Amino acid sequence: MIDMIRENMAPIMFGGLVVFLIIGYPAAFSLAAIGLFSGLVAIELGLIAPNFLGNLTYQLYGVLSNELLLAIPFFTFMGVILEKSGLAEDLLDGFGQLFGGIRGGLSYAVIIVGAILGAITGTVAASVIAMGLISLPVMMRYGYNVRHATGVIAASGTITQLIPPSLVLIVLADQLQRSPGEMYIGATGASIVQVLLFMGWVFILSIFRPEDVPALPPEARTLRGWPLWKKIIRGTVPSLALIFIVLGTILLGLVTPTEAGAMGVVGAILLAWFNRRLSWGLMWEGMNSTMRLTAMVVFILLGARVFSLVFQGVGGGHWIEHLLSHLPGGVVGFLIFVNIFIFVLAFFLDFFEIAFIVIPLLAPVAEAMGINLVWFGVMICANMQTSFMHPPFGFALFYLRGIVPRDKVKTRDIYMGAIPWLVLQLILVGILIAFPELVTFFLDKAPEVDLNTVEIVLPSSSGGATPAPSFEAQPPPSFGAPAPAYEAPPPPSFN
Repeated sequence: MIDMIRENMAPIMFGGLVVFLIIGYPAAFSLAAIGLFSGLVAIELGLIAPNFLGNLTYQLYGVLSNELLLAIPFFTFMGVILEKSGLAEDLLDGFGQLFGGIRGGLSYAVIIVGAILGAITGTVAASVIAMGLISLPVMMRYGYNVRHATGVIAASGTITQLIPPSLVLIVLADQLQRSPGEMYIGATGASIVQVLLFMGWVFILSIFRPEDVPALPPEARTLRGWPLWKKIIRGTVPSLALIFIVLGTILLGLVTPTEAGAMGVVGAILLAWFNRRLSWGLMWEGMNSTMRLTAMVVFILLGARVFSLVFQGVGGGHWIEHLLSHLPGGVVGFLIFVNIFIFVLAFFLDFFEIAFIVIPLLAPVAEAMGINLVWFGVMICANMQTSFMHPPFGFALFYLRGIVPRDKVKTRDIYMGAIPWLVLQLILVGILIAFPELVTFFLDKAPEVDLNTVEIVLPSSSGGATPAPSFEAQPPPSFGAPAPAYEAPPPPSFN
């Protein structure tokens, strides 16, 4: 029995973690408890030395001193402020009036505004709550199908995960040991495809089921001409300014994500003040939400470091690599397994738990198989979007359930409305696997040089090119007679 435990310590740890998470025990404490208990057992079994756990000090200090993770509270605080600043109202009202005359116009407006808010805040909750409160009553008033309306609002909020500067991309960059700038550039093409897929689905509905997405009647489109464009400009100009402050400065290499988040917070506060929405209550609500999310992330990451250290110490990394590298189908088989695995985990875990628990186990295997880790991270990010849309545990659906009237919108309608958009997100994952250039094309590529074809040509004094002169080794100098030969003296005699 003891020998069986010693040889299978890594899979026992992993299985125990799965059991704890299925039971519903908090992930942070599950990770830390299993890691510490397994560490003590491993010491008794002789798998690790007692002083091995001393590395926990460096691991935990590395988490608390990680400047990249400081971006999380900044982006969270900025998202809460923008949710109440009136920016989403101006954008939705302007684009809703602009596209309202065509079938599905309000859905197009929600998708576009969701993409814009995603490029500013990087948080899902702010986008879903703001658009749900503003656009859902209007869509229901003018005859939009309830399931479609709730689905498009929830899905447009989850675009935030893939559009830079996403919190998910920041966390994945940290776990994959890649720069956030690379992740942001790589996610650009994928996020554009995601928006086009969503808009394409609305277009298909407008053709085959026009009664679900009717056009606004003329009396509902009260803004025309200059007043309409003034409304759009009032919403888009501050949005573009914040996008440049937050995202443009990062991509240009001017600031770090943490500094960009701090500047974004200042911009969001100024925007709320400009729209006369700034108050002490708003600031308190923002700080409270930021404190809760940041504390959750830090505790999950601390627990994950404890678990990961012991798991690697008992040979878990080699076990995972052997298990996944021998899947049928090679790289394609590995990618299919990873996506199915994460899709299933997303029913039970949120994206922070997946990123901190699963990604450190998968990244070494992906790198050993020659997979571009930036592309791998963007693909995983596209898959983890589904964690917000899974019935019945998707957080975007929870946010929507909390703000819509229960007498008009049933929970079943919210769940059923999410399914088509969930399928579209999985289609995006398939597209990224089939066309990795959507990610890698935007990344800087090192020039490929064949050293066998390199030729060095030195210019002559007349300006023409002449071959390099040849040099012959000169004979060594002579300093007269050869050096005398020395013989070893005879050994001393003690007689």
